Amino acid sequence: MALSGLDIYKLLPKTNCRECGFATCLAFAMALAKKTVGIDKCRYLSEDSKNVLEASSQPPIKLITLGAGDDKLEIGNETVMFRHEEKFHHPCGLGFIIEDKLPDAQIKASLEKINKLRFERIGQQLNVNLIAIKQNSDTKRFVEAVKLIANNSNLGLVLISQDTKALKEALEFLAIKKPLIYSANKENLESIAALCKDYKTAVVVSAPSLEAVSSLTQELSKLGVSDLVLDTGNKSITEKIWDLTQIRRLALKKSNRALGYPAITMIDNDDPYQEAMEAATYICKYAGIILLKSIEAGEILSLLTLRQNIYTDPQKPLQIEPKVYPIGQVTDKSPVLVTTNFSLSYYTVLGEVEASKIPSYIVSIDTEGMSVLTAWAAEKFTPEKITSSLNKFGVKDTVKHNQLIIPGYVAVMSGDLEEQSGWSIVVGPKEAAGIPSFLKNMQ
Repeated sequence: MALSGLDIYKLLPKTNCRECGFATCLAFAMALAKKTVGIDKCRYLSEDSKNVLEASSQPPIKLITLGAGDDKLEIGNETVMFRHEEKFHHPCGLGFIIEDKLPDAQIKASLEKINKLRFERIGQQLNVNLIAIKQNSDTKRFVEAVKLIANNSNLGLVLISQDTKALKEALEFLAIKKPLIYSANKENLESIAALCKDYKTAVVVSAPSLEAVSSLTQELSKLGVSDLVLDTGNKSITEKIWDLTQIRRLALKKSNRALGYPAITMIDNDDPYQEAMEAATYICKYAGIILLKSIEAGEILSLLTLRQNIYTDPQKPLQIEPKVYPIGQVTDKSPVLVTTNFSLSYYTVLGEVEASKIPSYIVSIDTEGMSVLTAWAAEKFTPEKITSSLNKFGVKDTVKHNQLIIPGYVAVMSGDLEEQSGWSIVVGPKEAAGIPSFLKNMQ
């Protein structure tokens, strides 16, 4: 559990030597509590104090990294139960289960679909993270399937097998990709632990209850394996949510180190609608990895969108850079529309302007990430602010006309804006969906 500044101060030598760069040991303790400085700055810490401080500085939920390169996945290291308390830091990983018994052609077809599951939404790239290879055949076929998938995808891999020999052969060429082994249980604990140590891989700890999982994680820690992911098995949604919530609560609120790891869920449901609803539930409560069967783009986009919303900082709305954005082959006669720098507002307007096929300029005003009506109510989207931005961005030098289109919801400001800016104000539609016909009628 994190220590307060005063708790840390009690562990310091209290010499006020200033060698750490701070005037007093108390000031250094406060900086340590805020995690703006490391304990290595103090040369006079006793070993006991150093051990206590190092233990307290560890995150309550360990950060686990899977995969490598640009497609690596980081899960864990969360600090709160509810996103409004601060935010959730590491989005849960979404992956797909592929069985090794499938023909190569079918596996390749699945990989092609998975590799295309990349989307852009409000300026952010959304993509899936993992491919799980499940062993249903002999060692040779499992290794062949692993090689086939590894050679045709850069996503992180999960090796689902209880065959230690098959896992070892797969890890011989796969260790550099930092795969996840599924899974260690009370029967194979020592053999799986040896593999994890030899190849420096993370492993899923699987048991039907939190008490059994906790016992296994402690045994693995004693064996020198610390990169762990927790699994309480195939259960009903209600039971699974209970397990996921208790794992999170015990780690964060009770400082239970034995459960201080991210959790994985595998959804075994052939109905894609039920699968999507179950996955959505686990995204909200509190899975670190979710493995699916379906590879349908519509289902995955909905889950990626939900994940994006859940893992967006609620205290800091998504924003774009305030400036003038030319859309299409613009000229000095192109229309000029104004909106806020809230990402969703901007990209909604952008989509409708593109749909109109009329090249236009969109002026994004800095409203600290607020939408049009919210910014207007908070006095962030005012005639003064818009006029200042128009002048700052040199919009008058960009076009030869003086018409400015504003959102219909803020028509009330048109008179003041026209007077202050010198532009001829045109009140546009209230809803972005009306922009294409509006622009065509203007033409």
